[in-house]
Amino acid sequence: MKNSNHTTEFILLGLSDHLEHQKILFMLFLFTYIITLLADVTIITLIKIDHELDSPMYFFLSHFSFVDICVLTITVPKLLANLMSDRKSISFSACITQLYFFLHIENMEFFLLASMAYDRYVAICHPLQYTTKVNKRVCVQLVASSWVITAAHALLHTLMTSQLSFCGSNQIHHFFCDVPPLLKLSCSSTFINELVIFIEGGVMLLGPFLFIVASYVGIISAILKIRSTNGRGKTFSTCSSHFTLVALFYSSIVIMYFRPSTNFALEYERVVSVVYSIFIPMANPFIYSLRNKDIKRALQKVVRSRSMSCRM
Repeated sequence: MKNSNHTTEFILLGLSDHLEHQKILFMLFLFTYIITLLADVTIITLIKIDHELDSPMYFFLSHFSFVDICVLTITVPKLLANLMSDRKSISFSACITQLYFFLHIENMEFFLLASMAYDRYVAICHPLQYTTKVNKRVCVQLVASSWVITAAHALLHTLMTSQLSFCGSNQIHHFFCDVPPLLKLSCSSTFINELVIFIEGGVMLLGPFLFIVASYVGIISAILKIRSTNGRGKTFSTCSSHFTLVALFYSSIVIMYFRPSTNFALEYERVVSVVYSIFIPMANPFIYSLRNKDIKRALQKVVRSRSMSCRM
């Protein structure tokens, strides 16, 4: 795939120009990447092997962990390679491919968060109807339709970006190929691209977000009816941590994609990108899954089983 001016490669300038900073960032991102992969793989494995975790909530959590693995794998390995390389190049076709998969997988998080919020809403607010409203068929339909919708969304923006002309500098002030830095680099009109981002992208972002907010409003109103102060406190603690992460995720996306075209410092833009593309996926397994008592119980069961087999 080539654009109209036959640009063959881009240079990803990354997060820092200082060599000492690059070494520190390499060690930091490598360590957190490995830890997060281990955490997500552990969650998926536990949900797969423990029959007591065979429920809609853990079905969504396993897919959520898989999506987090994909998001990090799309961006972090290339970032790590560039931090240790003098020439931080990426071919035009590889850049467009990375852009497509990042948009596809990143938007899957919106829909999975909405599905998980719906699951918790029905479980807390309508427990007697839970088995009928959130059964296996409904879960599969929600996840499958989310994959299709996000694939179409990613394809639309990837094709539109690939048709832009890049006739000037090929240096991307970013650590991966994303829409905003590529639009800045283009020497052709990006008005249609920006219009589609605000209209179609806005619907893709706002739809799941409003659904999540409505679900949490229902959950909070149900929590307030709980007589037990201890039970109310535990539920509030869980919901607040979830919603804080959701708010951080959405706010960083809005800042990056939906802010006005003003002079926004490149350093701040990179920091915001790190938040939604690396920090949030790394935090997700520890906020949504590893704090869960059932996941902890399943992990303890596996550890005890392994320790007993080693003794024998």
